[in-house]
Amino acid sequence: MSHVTQTSEQVRGTAAEHAVPPTPFHDLDAYVALPRLAGLALSPDGTRLVAGVSTLNDDATAYVTALWEVDPGGGVPARRLTRGAKGESQARFTAEGDLLFVATRPDGGTGKDTDEKPALWVLPAAGGEARVLARHPGGVEAVAVGRTAGSVLVQASAMPSAADLRTEERLRKERKEKKVAAILHTGYPVRYWDHDLGPAAPRLYACDLDGRLAGTPSAAATDEPLELRDLTPDAGTHLVRAGHDVAPDGSFVVSEWRVPEGRASVRSDLVRIDVATGERTTLLAADHEYEFGSPLVSPDGTAVAYVRRERSSRERPPRPSLWLLDLASGSSRPLTEGWDRWPGEAAWLPDGSGLLVIADEDGRAPVFRVEVADGGVRRLTDDGAHSSLVVSPDGTAAFALRASYEHPAEVVRLDLASGTVTSLRGPAERPQLPGTLTEVETTVQDGTRVRSWLALPDGASAEAPAPLLLWIHGGPVSSWNSWSWRWCPWLMVAQGYAVLLPDPALSTGYGQEMIARGWGRWGAEPYTDLMAATDAVVAREDIDETRTAAMGGSFGGYMANWVAGHTDRFKAIVTHASLWALDGFGPTTDAAFYWSREMGPERQEANSPHRFVEEIRTPMLVIHGDKDYRVPIGEGLRLWFELLAKSGLPQAEDGSTPHRFLYFPDENHWILTPQHAKVWYQVVLGYLAEHVLGEEPPELPLLG
Repeated sequence: MSHVTQTSEQVRGTAAEHAVPPTPFHDLDAYVALPRLAGLALSPDGTRLVAGVSTLNDDATAYVTALWEVDPGGGVPARRLTRGAKGESQARFTAEGDLLFVATRPDGGTGKDTDEKPALWVLPAAGGEARVLARHPGGVEAVAVGRTAGSVLVQASAMPSAADLRTEERLRKERKEKKVAAILHTGYPVRYWDHDLGPAAPRLYACDLDGRLAGTPSAAATDEPLELRDLTPDAGTHLVRAGHDVAPDGSFVVSEWRVPEGRASVRSDLVRIDVATGERTTLLAADHEYEFGSPLVSPDGTAVAYVRRERSSRERPPRPSLWLLDLASGSSRPLTEGWDRWPGEAAWLPDGSGLLVIADEDGRAPVFRVEVADGGVRRLTDDGAHSSLVVSPDGTAAFALRASYEHPAEVVRLDLASGTVTSLRGPAERPQLPGTLTEVETTVQDGTRVRSWLALPDGASAEAPAPLLLWIHGGPVSSWNSWSWRWCPWLMVAQGYAVLLPDPALSTGYGQEMIARGWGRWGAEPYTDLMAATDAVVAREDIDETRTAAMGGSFGGYMANWVAGHTDRFKAIVTHASLWALDGFGPTTDAAFYWSREMGPERQEANSPHRFVEEIRTPMLVIHGDKDYRVPIGEGLRLWFELLAKSGLPQAEDGSTPHRFLYFPDENHWILTPQHAKVWYQVVLGYLAEHVLGEEPPELPLLG
């Protein structure tokens, strides 16, 4: 594929064609058509910045991601680079400035019929057509690049017995032809989020762009795909969900290495893998106190920044901190000792003097600078939640995606000297909102400050108070701090609701004590914090305390269930992908070992919402996806049965009930496809309108 130029105004025009109502949040078709940004890549010379932009396909049934180039200086409009039918992802620049990406295209670039597995493609810096750089029978999953050399690292999944790619291709073909999908497991875990693990498992492969390692011809001199050399033939399940980083010169990789430790538990070590030989050395071995992850090799290749996580237990929540490992001596030291925040995404400064680190704080996710010399931490940004952090080669600026509940992700430039943040000319403009955003807070009985976002509809006042929707976040160790396309309050605001987004106990960004307050006590402080936040907001003149509802997903769904069994103050409750009977949930979730560290049998019994089903007198809308492995469908099925069989809400003589169950046979923990997302919001808004506003339930023809 050649360079395809399209202006950002053309992308906005596509969405704008649907946006006939006052804002795109007044119409679900307009909403799902809004462009969505994710991922940034910066060229080694700092002159090219690339972002992924997802838009609807032609029949509005899926999102397709294209790569767009954004001017780092902000002077030139964004332009589209790729237009694959199934999209592109994993944008990475080579040291020479060529753009790598992962894409699935009908013939894989061979001119033959294939199974359309994702391959590694390259778009040369000098121009010309994009072409396949490397293939794997199981498809390329991820790519990483040495910043100053030609080594490229590819992650792809292989069968345990496959010693080479020919054998891999044969095994996959045989399973497909014989329609064998069975998996024989020998360890744990067997699932992750929404997909089964095995029989193939991730491996790391090297391919060399300039022939220095494998003796292949220069990538610029031939159209033949490069050979993938297996660095981890014995990886087994050790690289499942493992993060890694390539040294700038491409000579080695530092990776997380998942190690089974008995009793269906897994720990995370850090290993060094030599790219030339595949030799693996353990750098840090986890124990019952600590485990390690998120490695970042320093610009000079002599050190590794990593996250050391205190392993959780019944008595204490996990506690991550940023550490530095000297590769020559093997000694480690803390970088953020005494900093009461959880370090997230990070990036080295080019001179190695420090790192930029993103961490949740007070309903935001700012960028901080951490000094290597003394561990000093300084906050660089104010508003917004940042992600996809990249640093300019001269160290004067950083680029990131910034979002908040006032706008979705947009590309920004951060001046590291002045702290000035500038929005760049990205592929999409901010959509107009149907209301305003404010912050509210209250102090609970133990003296803890509980803060929230409150989204208010236009026109809410003492004369026309708005009905209130309490929306509880998932996690539970999380925060309402960034725009979410999946959990978007502005769709409710457009229908006249005020939406309260509280951060109760267990929320990040308020210090370790805020997490410890709710650890193993889900039905205690998290619940009382939510009720206190609601009390504070319904006391406002612009809120109608007689028309309120509560909803949440995942842990938020758990809490919605708990709320239903402990108060009848709300007119309706919506519970999505929710935990119901904790003794059943614990062993069936995809990471039961983590769950069991927090919740023993006594805590499961004390905090399980199902024990209070007879106290539920509020109409409930239950929503669940069958492919949800984080909160398996059994939770939704048992909740639905027990609501009908045992809840305190009266039923009619014919057994009819105001409870409802919205079931998605082919969705997972989230509801990801555009038309299903529309159905989700249609049913939720209709249910709230019926029970909170007293309106007739809407017709839903697609649901029969």
